[in-house]
Amino acid sequence: MRTPILGLAMLAIAAPAVTSATAEVPIGALAPDFTLADAAGKPVTLAAFKGKTVVLEWNNPGCPFVQKHYGSGNMQKTQRAAGAQGVVWLTINSGAPGKQGHMNGTEAAAFVKAQKASPNAYLLDPEGKVGHLYAAKTTPHMYVIDPAGRLAYQGGIDDKPTANPADIASARNMVLAALGDMKAGRKVAVTESRAYGCTVKYAG
Repeated sequence: MRTPILGLAMLAIAAPAVTSATAEVPIGALAPDFTLADAAGKPVTLAAFKGKTVVLEWNNPGCPFVQKHYGSGNMQKTQRAAGAQGVVWLTINSGAPGKQGHMNGTEAAAFVKAQKASPNAYLLDPEGKVGHLYAAKTTPHMYVIDPAGRLAYQGGIDDKPTANPADIASARNMVLAALGDMKAGRKVAVTESRAYGCTVKYAG
């Protein structure tokens, strides 16, 4: 099934939701473990990736800001670059049933295939438990967890809070910057930035 990205894109060309830079999980704190079902229904735990760097990406395929990064190939490029470093990438959908952006497993698998995305898993969080646990507020909202299991970065994928793909070329990819610092053995220079995008469509 092809996700109707272009049609949904017409729903909202609005000012982005820009969140506070304060994370519910403080930078340097242990990232809380969780278990979610992947698109095939298989349970996936964060603890299973202990000792590896993990990126969490909140996703809503109907969000124009998500479409900016998938439609341009920027999110997939970032996933591939992270994967080349041995980084685990978990995409999470916390959209509640009946809310815009919610997907079931079949739809999530189709989205990954259609976008030629390469997350290690696309995880479904329809009750929003993990989203609330990490205070994920926008799509995309990005988190980087170091091999010790501590939160190393949270915020936007880059520093250009717009829905315009043309801005990607001049943007600084904050996720790759954090991963680059970690790979080089440096302290992550920018640990927090303002996440931007559509609000996560939680239940209630």
